[in-house]
This record gives sequence, C-alpha cells and structure tokens, in this order.
Amino acid sequence: MSRSETLFANAQKHIPGGVNSPVRAFKSVGGTPLFFKHAIGAYVTDEDDKRYVDYVGSWGP
Repeated sequence: MSRSETLFANAQKHIPGGVNSPVRAFKSVGGTPLFFKHAIGAYVTDEDDKRYVDYVGSWGP
C-alpha cells in the first residue's frame, strides 16, 4: 500500500468521503487522491515522493 493510500484510508475515518469537497468525493471519480508533503515554486511533491508541476497554481493568482 502506498503512503497516499494509507493517508486516504485514515482521512476516510475522519472526513466524509476522505476529501474536503463533495464534488471531489473519490467514490465518484475513482482512484486515490494525492497527498502533498511540500511545494517549491511550481513544483509539488507527494507523500510517495513523486514530483509534479502545478500548472494551475492550485487555482491561486
């Protein structure tokens, strides 16, 4: 089990659907949500040490 899967299982015990938005409830879209541990500039790294480019700036400015 990946770190993200473990964190998601734990989140589901405390947050309905395991996420903070009914639109993003993962039973609707499938898969395991990403859990980010840090970000620098446009780059984010998840709990499984995969690096991503945040093209939408997390909907920020």
